[in-house]
Amino acid sequence: MKVLRLFLLLLLTACTHVTPPQLQPEDGLHNLPDQWRNNASVAEAAHAPDQDWWQSFGSQALAGMVQQAQLESYDIAAAIARVEQAQHLAVVAGAPLLPEVSASGNIGRQQRLGGSSDANRLSTYSAGLLASYEIDFWGKNRAAYQGALSNLRASEFDRDSMRVTLGANVAISWIEAIGLAERVEIARHNLENAERVLALVESRYRAGAATAIEQAQQQGLVASQRRTVALLQQQRGNTEAALATLMSRPLAELPLVAASVRELQPPLSDAGVPSVLLTRRPDIALAEARLLAADANIQVARAAMLPSIRLTGGVSTASEHLRDLFDAPLYNLAAGLAAPIFNAGRLAAQRDVAIARRKELLANYRQAIIAALSDVEAALNRIAGLEQQAIAQTLALENAERAFVLAQSRYQAGAETMLTMLDTQRTLFTAQDMDLQLRQQRLQASVDLYRALGGGWQRSQ
Repeated sequence: MKVLRLFLLLLLTACTHVTPPQLQPEDGLHNLPDQWRNNASVAEAAHAPDQDWWQSFGSQALAGMVQQAQLESYDIAAAIARVEQAQHLAVVAGAPLLPEVSASGNIGRQQRLGGSSDANRLSTYSAGLLASYEIDFWGKNRAAYQGALSNLRASEFDRDSMRVTLGANVAISWIEAIGLAERVEIARHNLENAERVLALVESRYRAGAATAIEQAQQQGLVASQRRTVALLQQQRGNTEAALATLMSRPLAELPLVAASVRELQPPLSDAGVPSVLLTRRPDIALAEARLLAADANIQVARAAMLPSIRLTGGVSTASEHLRDLFDAPLYNLAAGLAAPIFNAGRLAAQRDVAIARRKELLANYRQAIIAALSDVEAALNRIAGLEQQAIAQTLALENAERAFVLAQSRYQAGAETMLTMLDTQRTLFTAQDMDLQLRQQRLQASVDLYRALGGGWQRSQ
């Protein structure tokens, strides 16, 4: 009875709650900045990104693309499958915390050679129930289970990080695709302008008011504009193909709705304080979960070097008649001790491997924090720089438009040279194209900031 009470006590101990390991204070960084260096461009009324951050761009087409990509992405589907695998592995790792019970049964029939009477036939029936349990004195099984739970959380964070990255990549590619479509239209419009000017130059050439050099120069400009249109169309096709891959769809089925970069307004987002990134970024949570799993693996490796005790108990019975099978059951309880004595340093080496792996993951965890800080700083710096460039480019575009109109009218009146009009044409096209590129880059910079801030992801408590 004492052995049975001990067995039940150990069973209850095995069912108790497993306390998850925690990172130590020295594992993190102690020199996190108090604020961002390039946070001056963020307005006071700005807000932190939420999970549907793409809605803040005010485009239903963009929102539909991101949501559809997250629902249909094969990469996300693979990440979800990895989470399911980790869930089942956690069940496998937690099984040793409870006793293992198995049942057996057997029916046999024997007969003497050369005999045919019932007296020469013998039937046997047997049944048994066996339970075994390893006493988790050193916490090996609990640590293995906790390591599996940390790996499960890591797979969940990896899935969430992939969703954030996918949403940002779709938004950036979509903005680039519609931006290239508008740049193609600008190039075509400038090509039409260049062709009209060419017609004017050829008319003046036939009248003897323009030289062959002026005609050749304008013809060269028209050819250059046609090359630019073809190049932008090629870039647009490449971007749409990349977007289709992100959407997990063939290019022919890409649901690309016509939209304009000029219709989108870059949203405002508060970067908060640097320490908030520890709860906003799923990749940081992923690195932390892997580090906690490494801590558990060290405990498992150390416990493997210590003795282990396994309890076994069972009941069995056998009879020549099925009706008498349970008349005289046999019970047994046993305890076995196993201790490693010599293994050529294998267990010690496994422990050292686990410790070295922990050092690697600690470095990765700290690097993930540094990378997150750098991502936000880079996004804020890019936004500030693009806003300043946009202000200057707006003024440059206004002057380029005015200069082209004046040069064209003056050349037609014979008061300006062909060289001046050519320069104003090139300047106008460059200014229009650069103005659109800056608008596109400013929108993409907002997406980069959302991605750097975790895309609205929040660590669950």
